[in-house]
Amino acid sequence: MVVSTQSEPVALTADALKTQIKRLNSKAGQMKMDLHDLAEGLPTDYQNLMEVAAQTYEIFRQIDDLKQQLVTLEQKT
Repeated sequence: MVVSTQSEPVALTADALKTQIKRLNSKAGQMKMDLHDLAEGLPTDYQNLMEVAAQTYEIFRQIDDLKQQLVTLEQKT
């Protein structure tokens, strides 16, 4: 599977994808907790809600994309 970087596409192995997923899962867990804490404190800091929600969404979207790439890669082997 190929993932675009700033310079050029890079072929990733299943192990590399699993490592990226693991790292993002850790970050996603923290983002989920931050979003939960922000939601519990509403209406205080409501100005930050959309930004934190968008960041949380993006992390989970990336995890989903990497998992799909991993499934595709593993099906080819």
